[in-house]
Amino acid sequence: FPQTWEDPKEISEETGCPGDNDPIDVIELGTRQRPTGSITRVKVVGVIAMIDSEETDWKILAIALDDDRAPNINDLADLDAHMPGATAALTHWLRMYKTAEGKGENRFGFGGKPQGAAVATRIVEETHEAWRRLVAESSGAGSMKRVGSSTLLTV
Repeated sequence: FPQTWEDPKEISEETGCPGDNDPIDVIELGTRQRPTGSITRVKVVGVIAMIDSEETDWKILAIALDDDRAPNINDLADLDAHMPGATAALTHWLRMYKTAEGKGENRFGFGGKPQGAAVATRIVEETHEAWRRLVAESSGAGSMKRVGSSTLLTV
């Protein structure tokens, strides 16, 4: 999975909002529990265009290549066939999870509907190119620092 960045200067056609200034999120939907931050080879199967605080916050849906179900899951239709209700439950959770903090519900692009592997792959490619531009533009102008298992680029 390439390095990505959601550019806050670009307005997404799908959401009408700018990027949230961080890498895209990957949600691995397999059947094995993995430690947070683990490095796992995945297959992209879909995307949810979440809008959080008026910023685009892409959620890539993926399945680990070593998951028993991975050979049968290549797109959202396959995911729904082999893991009924998973996409709907995840979308509902993403909509509601911040309400526990007294914040409003999150909204979604694409009319609230998750999109399949082709759209997800395009989003990964676009945000990877945004990351490449960020690094190229900021070489010498910013600094990178490690915070936990992440590298932050300050411009």
